[in-house]
Amino acid sequence: MFQEVILPAIIESFIMVGAATILATIIGFGVAIVLIISEEGGLIPNKILYKVLDFVVNLLRSFPFFILMVVISPLTKAIVGRTTGTFAAIVPLTIGSAPFAARLIESSLKAVDKGVVEAAKSMGATNSQIIFKVLLKEAKPALSSGITLLIISIIGYSAMAGSIGAGGLGDVAVNYGYYRFDTTVMVVTVIVLIILVQLIQTIGNILYKKLSK
Repeated sequence: MFQEVILPAIIESFIMVGAATILATIIGFGVAIVLIISEEGGLIPNKILYKVLDFVVNLLRSFPFFILMVVISPLTKAIVGRTTGTFAAIVPLTIGSAPFAARLIESSLKAVDKGVVEAAKSMGATNSQIIFKVLLKEAKPALSSGITLLIISIIGYSAMAGSIGAGGLGDVAVNYGYYRFDTTVMVVTVIVLIILVQLIQTIGNILYKKLSK
């Protein structure tokens, strides 16, 4: 049972979570940087751009993930060619987690001491240098912590996605554990998810401590 069902599901979950984390982080970085520089008092203040982007991020974050998967199913089909399966799930996972990633990264960048930014400005640093060599550098510990939280959240989303045909551990838990009343499969699936989350959190904590030194 493990090699035939659980192991393939773990691999599918890794694919979904890994791809969605990378894509959501990339999108989140872009959105967070635009929010940071366009806010009042930012490097390039733009009230309209900030308000529009802020509204879009809040709007997407307000959607429950299960509903979001259904709503964007036409987009998923247009991109992947189908609405079910491991690769199809990456689309809603990315769209659902990117706004969360943006807020996490935005919060990390905002936590950087303003004095450091002002010092960089006084030394003639350009906006791009301030963003990439000051803000991102100073925010590394907080960013590592935020991305750890993001990965754990996506693991939860992926389990939910599995319940409607995305594959992975969520699919196994529902189709084998719940519908077939197989308590053993259900328990094993839950244990695997707990171990996975604990492992990610431990790695994140170690990385945070190293970057904080």
